[in-house]
Amino acid sequence: MAISRDTNNKVDGFTMSGHADFSEHGKDIVCAGASAVSFGTVNAIHSITGVTPHIKQGGDGGYLHCKIPEDVASETLEQIQLLLEGMVVSLKTIELDYSKYIKINDN
Repeated sequence: MAISRDTNNKVDGFTMSGHADFSEHGKDIVCAGASAVSFGTVNAIHSITGVTPHIKQGGDGGYLHCKIPEDVASETLEQIQLLLEGMVVSLKTIELDYSKYIKINDN
C-alpha cells in the first residue's frame, strides 16, 4: 500500500494494490484486515465529513485508489486528516505482525 502526502506532509490519498497471499481467497486475514481498515476509512470520511473521496477500484478486489478532493474547507480537511492518519497507524500495526504479506510505503 502506498500512502500519498502533499507538500505539507498531509495524507492526500492512498493506493492499495495486489493481494496479501497470506492464505487462500476468503480466508486471508491480512487482506481482510487491510481492506476493512481502508474501506472503513473511506466510508468514515464520507459519513463524518460529507466529503466523497475520488475512488477507483478494480483488479478483482485487489486495487483501491483513493484521492481526497482539493477543494475541501480547512476545518473539514483536519477531520479527514485525523481519519487518514488513524488508517495509517492501523495499517502499520498490521504490517508489524505480517510484514511478509503487507508493505506500507508512507513517503
